[in-house]
Amino acid sequence: MRYQCLVCLLLAGLAYGQAAQPATPPATPPAAAVQAEPTAPPAPDKAPEVKVGPDDPVITLKGFCTDATLSGDACKTVITRAQFEKLADTLQPNMSPAVRRNFATRYSWMLKMSTEAEKRGLDKGPAFEAKMNVGRLQILSQELSQALQADAGKVSDDDIEGYYKKNEASYEQATFARVFIPRAKQIKPPVVKPKPGEKASAQTTAPPPPTEEQRKAAEEAMKKVAADVRARLVKGEDPEKLQKEAFDAAGLPGNPPSTKWEKARRATLQGHQEVMDLKAGEVSEVVTEPNGYYVYKMVSKETLSLDTVKPDIRKIISSQRYREGMTGFQSNVDLNDAYFGPTARPAMPPPPRGAKPSDQPAPDPD
Repeated sequence: MRYQCLVCLLLAGLAYGQAAQPATPPATPPAAAVQAEPTAPPAPDKAPEVKVGPDDPVITLKGFCTDATLSGDACKTVITRAQFEKLADTLQPNMSPAVRRNFATRYSWMLKMSTEAEKRGLDKGPAFEAKMNVGRLQILSQELSQALQADAGKVSDDDIEGYYKKNEASYEQATFARVFIPRAKQIKPPVVKPKPGEKASAQTTAPPPPTEEQRKAAEEAMKKVAADVRARLVKGEDPEKLQKEAFDAAGLPGNPPSTKWEKARRATLQGHQEVMDLKAGEVSEVVTEPNGYYVYKMVSKETLSLDTVKPDIRKIISSQRYREGMTGFQSNVDLNDAYFGPTARPAMPPPPRGAKPSDQPAPDPD
């Protein structure tokens, strides 16, 4: 019972140890700084490798033993490297040296403190049993989550090939020339001069805000520019030149963005997926967005090979299967809103440590 609780607390301690930052050392007084010895050479980044056998002790708790008849130097608890690594790797494989030391320190404290707590009878009573039950549920849930993740990761080559054929359009990759035309032309406010005898100030020289008519005229002007850009792009004019002219027409200073967009995928086009259906050399219609207009010209397009995207597809299928496996545990749960308050959509539990999300959004399997 004691060790189940230790596991829960150690997991929390590890997370704290990874996030904790060392305290800032106090500043050295001026007098001490003058008398200080020359600075020692910096310590190496890595400690020298020490060969420690599996049966060699790595933690020794002096004055702590389960045999009450022992005392002095005879009373001690020794934990070997094999024993320590078995526990450490179970909780968190591949701990960094700093986390491993922090874990060893906390584990030592907890062994002593839990033994004293048992002597005081603190492991008895309904409160302790309730906490142990919650800890057991937490550990079992984590174990099941890891098992589901392992099962979901068993993706065959046939599964990958079938997914690739079904979603082949998602693995088209294109190079575009994309010209952006700002939504409205910059409106130059009129110069306001102070009245005769009136001292110039920010208030007296502030230009009036643009009128609704001016705003509409500014937007209409750039709408015409967008249509002109498309027509000239169809004729084969240089996209970079057209991009510069569009920004000049909008009254925007500085260098405009480059029109070249390489390795574009349907998932990265953010609502402009239809341009992936263009053939090489074709130009899209003007695409209207709140911030302006876009015109695409297809430069080239290819379909990525199955071997190239196989790792991504494996991750997508694994992630989908994991979500499907977790769905059953999240459904058919009714909470009393009068007691708990308004409900929020339950979040998907994070995958076990080591699982990585897919680099590309998963296409709709349907």
